[in-house]
Amino acid sequence: MPGTRKLGRPTAHRRSMLRGQVTYLLENGSLQTTVTRAKELRCLADKMITLGKKNTLASRRQALAFITKEDVVKKLFDVIAPSYEGRNGGYTRVLKLGPRRGDGAEMALIELVKNEEKEEKKAPAKKAAAKKPAAKKAAPKKEEAKAEEPKAEEAAVEAAPATEEAAAE
Repeated sequence: MPGTRKLGRPTAHRRSMLRGQVTYLLENGSLQTTVTRAKELRCLADKMITLGKKNTLASRRQALAFITKEDVVKKLFDVIAPSYEGRNGGYTRVLKLGPRRGDGAEMALIELVKNEEKEEKKAPAKKAAAKKPAAKKAAPKKEEAKAEEPKAEEAAVEAAPATEEAAAE
């Protein structure tokens, strides 16, 4: 059940810490923290993305009341939320990393899940990129021609010292 973990902090401190972590997660895409914080953070981040998917003035104001940076809210509504349009929840992933050096706390990496639908749309772009190397194959011929030109210059440089030697005799 979300919101039941106290995380060893008073309510105001806990809310402030989680607001900062949600802001950082949405800004950068991933965050390394303890497992318990990550599990608590997952619920809040999913809620913010759901607000972003609604894309109403009221939802934008709710997000602004929770997220600490206005540019992150803009990114949430313009970039992040539209990418999860066909997905109903599960926007974040928690990966366990092992114990932290020093106090042995179990660490985790929480990250935004990449949407498979967007990757499928990018796949045709890769096919178009596969056609571009054909054009690049023609480019090495130009480079070979350029490589031949310095050889001609080197021959001229070699011939110049020979004429200087002849002039010296």
